[in-house]
Formats: sequence, structure tokens, C-alpha cells
Amino acid sequence: MKKIIYSFLAAVVLLASCEGTKEDTSTERVAKGAVVYGGTFTMSEAEKFQSLFPHTIIDLGSANIAKQIFEGLVKFSPKDMSVIPALAENWEIDASGTVYTFKLRKGAKFHDDPCFDGGEGREMNANDVKYSFEMLCTASPDNAMFTSTFKDRVKGATAYYNGEAESLEGVKVIDDYTVEITLEQPSSSFLYILANPATSVVAKEAVDKYGIQCTIGTGPFKYTEGGEVDKELFLVYNEDYYKLDSAGNQLPYLDTVHYRFINSQNTQLDEFRNGGLDVIFGLPSEKINEVVQEQIADFANVPPKFILGRSPEMVTQFYEFNLTREVFQDVRVRQAFSYAIDKDKIVNDILNREAFGPGINGLCPPSFPGYDVSKVSGYSYDPDKARALLADAGYPNGSNFPSIKVELNSGGTRNTRVAFEIQKQLSDVLNINVDIEVVPFAQKLEDAKYAKADIFRSAWVADYPSPESFLWTCYGRDVPASLDEPSHPNTMRYQSAAFDSLFEKGIAARDKEESYGYFTQAEQILMQDAPLIPLWYSENYRLLQSYVRNFYSNPMNLIDLTDVYIKEREGKVQSQGHQ
Repeated sequence: MKKIIYSFLAAVVLLASCEGTKEDTSTERVAKGAVVYGGTFTMSEAEKFQSLFPHTIIDLGSANIAKQIFEGLVKFSPKDMSVIPALAENWEIDASGTVYTFKLRKGAKFHDDPCFDGGEGREMNANDVKYSFEMLCTASPDNAMFTSTFKDRVKGATAYYNGEAESLEGVKVIDDYTVEITLEQPSSSFLYILANPATSVVAKEAVDKYGIQCTIGTGPFKYTEGGEVDKELFLVYNEDYYKLDSAGNQLPYLDTVHYRFINSQNTQLDEFRNGGLDVIFGLPSEKINEVVQEQIADFANVPPKFILGRSPEMVTQFYEFNLTREVFQDVRVRQAFSYAIDKDKIVNDILNREAFGPGINGLCPPSFPGYDVSKVSGYSYDPDKARALLADAGYPNGSNFPSIKVELNSGGTRNTRVAFEIQKQLSDVLNINVDIEVVPFAQKLEDAKYAKADIFRSAWVADYPSPESFLWTCYGRDVPASLDEPSHPNTMRYQSAAFDSLFEKGIAARDKEESYGYFTQAEQILMQDAPLIPLWYSENYRLLQSYVRNFYSNPMNLIDLTDVYIKEREGKVQSQGHQ
């Protein structure tokens, strides 16, 4: 099965370089060169977004939508995940590695909105950066991102968060177009942090008027009302966006971005085949194989109708233990569960090999250049060890072990199918009864933060291309003592002084090699303690309509539609945008 996919992938990638030549049908904007203005780009998400305000976003779907609306000082290139300028034209780092000076670009404006005088968006300036960063460092139930961004990293951030300072010491406005940021210590990942949606620049007028419902940014697209609220979302192009392409065309090229919330993968595939979606992700390999075999001409023609892509992801799928439950406070129990799960069987039989590989090492996926995951020893299937550990913990053959509940969101049925297999394996190997509860994604996120189930299905997508992004989910110094307070992202409430110490040393390291050394040691401690069970490392199949240009796949699943355009759409006149 895979041989067919691989052979067609090679042909498809080669054909993807062939461009059509149908002339531009846009009547409102005319582009110079080969690019085309206009049209609607339609894509789907399995779940409706949770929030679009930068400081509240904790899921990938919401983040990818928000990235089209808001911008920070820098952002990731969707081509290679390098850090590139956004609201900052350039920056300098001093010899100590702790002082960053950013020169802001002139002419970057917030979207037009009644919150501004006269309803016209004003120019973004250094005071907006200061305001946004102080807001990020303000204690609030709605602020989910402080600990992963500026806490103990930017000078004075923790004092400001604790109410011990009136301003954020480490962020200084030099003039309208210059901002200086001082760190507590050098950080090899600080620019990555600044590319996170949480560090987007927002306007005080917009936040004062709309609070966390604010959707007024400086990005290439603007939020607009319309459509069926629970089924779709529209963005329209920002006519005042500052960025130009190499030919002097104002970006973005698209008129409209249309998000559709479709949980069923079969429905997504049908919509794609019929032209209702321009791209789909995450289809099972057997579905890809079915499409390729049934519609060979759509891939083999010159130019092709569909383009198939496949790539590893910076994503790990895992189950996490609720360590506030007494039964899971015994490491032998957690290790027994880890040995009892046959991850190869899950990858081969349940996922139909749609994975980069089984999670037999650590939490970090094998997709960070230079980070050797083979140095981390995890758990392979060993039922004899599993039974011995459970017996040693006082539960021989599962005797007197309480029933446990696994909570998950459906994820288009894949998560449910995996859960049923794990339920069967734990029963067969350990004689343990497992109940499964499927809930909406939003509820799963909330229940995990407040430790309301025994085990949660989870996954982590890199916020930036470093193992630090994964290991941060297990950092214990910020875990609240009370279950009445939310714990995020460490929803396991795992605490280890040894892990925390090594993780902090990795963050403070001046270069990647040193930081990776500390992270490897920290991850080995994590796996020994087994607060979670890595199940598999992800890869992604993507189907793209061939008339779409400049849409890039990357291991972070980062989507940036700034440069995307529609070259031709067979049998259709390009839409002039959502009204």
C-alpha cells in the first residue's frame, strides 16, 4: 500500500512545479507578474476554534486562524520555519545575549474598526508593543500563555505578574519605532517565543472595547461576521496591509479565507473531490491510497488536478495520567501501563501506518535536527514486565485495581478507535477495566486543566522548532496546589525537581548543542517517572488542489496564507470575496 503512495508522491511533487496560465479574472485588483489577485481559499478544521485572542489560545486550530489576523515582531516562515521579520523590520542582539533591540516598520496599521477615532485603523507603534507585552504578563484567568513565554525569561516579567512592579522592566520604548527587550539570562529560543501567537501586538482601544473577544490585529486578513457560526468562519483581505511582494504587489493576494468546521474525514474528502475544499490534512493512508488508485489521472496529468504531500510532523500523540489520583501516584503503576500498550499494533492495525513511528522513545518527536531521540529510553511492549510491575504495586492480575476513565475528543473517529484498542490491551494484559468517555474538544481541554478524569488523550504540536516546546508541558514549578485552579499545559500536574532543574539549564544555555544535552537528560528523567505514555509520532498526508500556489507544508503544521494565491480554478470564475 505504501509503495503506491510513495511512487505517486514523487510524481506529484515533480508535477507540482508546473503552473497553469489562465489569465487573472479579478476585476478589483490587478497584479504584476505571474501572481493573481482574488478568490476564496477554503480549508477545514475538525473542531470549531476555541478562541482567537492571542493570550487565550491553547490549540493549534485557533492559533492558525489567529495568525492570519494578528502579528508579532517576528514570525515563522512556512517554508522552513526560520524566524523572519513581521512588525519588526530588523533586530540586534548585544554581546551578552540578553538585550534585543527591535526596529519597527513604519506604516503597519491596525484593522479599521469603530474602536479607533473615525473608525480607521491607526499605525502600530512601540507603545503598542509595550502594552501588549505587559498584558501578556498580567495575572488573569484568561491569560494562558505567560508561563510559556515571558515568565522568568524577560527581566521583571514575574514581578509584574505578581503585582510587585508598576511596569514591565525588561521592555523599554526607545522611540515610536524602537523597542528594547532585556532578558534575565541568555535564551537560545527567545526569537522562537516572539514568533508565538501569544506575543502578537494588539491595540489598547480594541481590547478596551472588546476584551478577549477582540479580533482587531495588523495581519493580512480581517475577521468578519457572516456564515453559520458553528459551521464556518470568514476572513477578508486587509486592504491596508503593509507587506509587498518582490514585484511591488500588495499582499495578501486572496480576497477571502473560508474555514469550514467538518469533523468527518470522509466528508472532508468528498468536499475536496468536489472542489468544496482547497486543501485537506491528516487523512488516513488507506484513504489516500483509495484516492490515488481511483483518480490516477487527477495526479498524473500535466498539470495535475491534485497534489499529494507527505511529511513528518513536530507532533506527538500521547495519553497522560492524572497524578492527583492516588492509584497513579505509584510510578510502578504508570510504568506497568506504559509496558502494557502495544504501540506497534496501534500504528500498524489501527492507524494503518499513518504515523512516523511508535512512541518508543520520549515525548519529543524525532523531527528536531540535532536532537537525538535515540538517547532517550522509553517503553516498548513488554506484557511480562507490565504484569510484574502491577503486582509489585499491590495489584496482582489487576486484583482490586479500580475502574478508570479515559476522556478524549473524537478527532474524526481516529482517537476513538485508538482508545478502544488501548482499552482492550489494558484488559488483556493487566486485567484492568477502562471506561471511555468522548466529549467535545473544548470540554476535554477544560476537564484536563482541572484534572477531572483519570487519563486524558492528548497531543502536542510544537509552538516553535525546539524540544523545549514539548518538555515545557511537564515543567512543574508552575503547577497550582489546588484542583480549583487550572493547570496548563502541565495538565498531568507532574512535579520533579530534577527534571525542572535540567530543563531550566537547557533554556538558559547559550547554544543549541548545550541546551539539547540538558533537554535529553531531563527527558530521560521524565520517561523514568512515566507521567505520560507517548503513543506515536505523527506524520501528515496533505491533498492540495493544483490551482493553489505558495501553500507550504512544514513539521509544525504552521499555516501562513499571506503569499497564497489561486492561479486557476477549473470550471469556475474566481470569487471576489465574501460579502
